[in-house]
Amino acid sequence: MIEPEFTPQEPQPPLPFVPGQPLPQTTPAEEETTELFQSWEQPEISVPKRIPHLGHLCLLVPLGAIGFTCSALLLLLALHFKLFGVANEAQAAGEIHYMLGSEAVIYLVTLGLSLIIFPMFWNKSFFAGIQWRGVTALRLRGRLLATALGCVVLATLDEVLLPGPANAPIDEVFRTPGAAWLMFGFGVTLAPLFEEIFFRGFLLPALATACDWVSERITGERPRPLDENGDPQWSISAMVIASIATSLPFALMHAEQTGKSLGPFLLLAVVSLVLCAVRLKTRSLAASTLVHAFYNFLLFSIMMLGTGGFRNLQNM
Repeated sequence: MIEPEFTPQEPQPPLPFVPGQPLPQTTPAEEETTELFQSWEQPEISVPKRIPHLGHLCLLVPLGAIGFTCSALLLLLALHFKLFGVANEAQAAGEIHYMLGSEAVIYLVTLGLSLIIFPMFWNKSFFAGIQWRGVTALRLRGRLLATALGCVVLATLDEVLLPGPANAPIDEVFRTPGAAWLMFGFGVTLAPLFEEIFFRGFLLPALATACDWVSERITGERPRPLDENGDPQWSISAMVIASIATSLPFALMHAEQTGKSLGPFLLLAVVSLVLCAVRLKTRSLAASTLVHAFYNFLLFSIMMLGTGGFRNLQNM
């Protein structure tokens, strides 16, 4: 029996696509080949966008410089009109209205610019970017008040074990009841708000992100994924290092007011570590701000009660 001779057929060119007609079906061999090549394709790796980082912290600095410039211009204007009887800069340096007014202008201008600038980079509101979360702070207000009370106990022990100087520069501010009440109001409102925004809202997360970034480059590990709210998650070591690195400049910032003494410096560093822990544990900047405000309120209240409503300031 003679078998028919097999003649290989040349591959046929693909049929042109005609609108309205169904697409040609692929054969199982073609599907297998397609899946084989698809299995070699690498998925695109998206790096999580962690905010705020060091670049955002650097951006905050010029915004603060603009606030400082506005404050200086208003100071010169106030001196020109001799407000509160102050005629020169030397007198303004020790006058409570000029001192607190200058700080308030810096804070408010910087915050106003931040509310406009940072959402452009973050694609979310300013307070969402710094994890404000006021609802969380209100829900935990009892625990936060207890934390502030604990810090006051630490302050009392620090005053006994490592007392500060008798005539610290901060004591010179409390020369009149009016100045003391102004410090009271400023110390429980604007001061804790803006100090927390800078130190625990920007500096702390930026340093924690930087620590994890360096660790990832050394070990080759992939970045931690963002949480359900799109916020960064940090390693334990990064949070510890960032908390210490945040607390040192926080304590140094107040060192001039306390006469650069060791006791108050250590107290402020420990209080800052507590505030960092609250911020990181609750994931809420409003929570650390509330503890800060409670702490200042309790200290001023003790001072007020001890001086008869700031009428007997010599008892301080």
